[in-house]
Amino acid sequence: MTAREGDTIAAALLAAGIDHTRETPTSQSPRAPFCMMGSCFECRVEVDGEPNVQGCMRQITPGMQVKRQRY
Repeated sequence: MTAREGDTIAAALLAAGIDHTRETPTSQSPRAPFCMMGSCFECRVEVDGEPNVQGCMRQITPGMQVKRQRY
């Protein structure tokens, strides 16, 4: 996927039409970026093997591997 320079992970995913970044542990309900300023933690993703990264707080870099957060 491509993104604009300076985009956060969350912004790039939303622009690409990705509708959620993780599921809840209890009900597996889909969750998506909400506040876009780091307060709500709904945009957590796995980045280059690191879990629980707030997608709204980290900028996209070339070659970055982003996966949907599982719980």
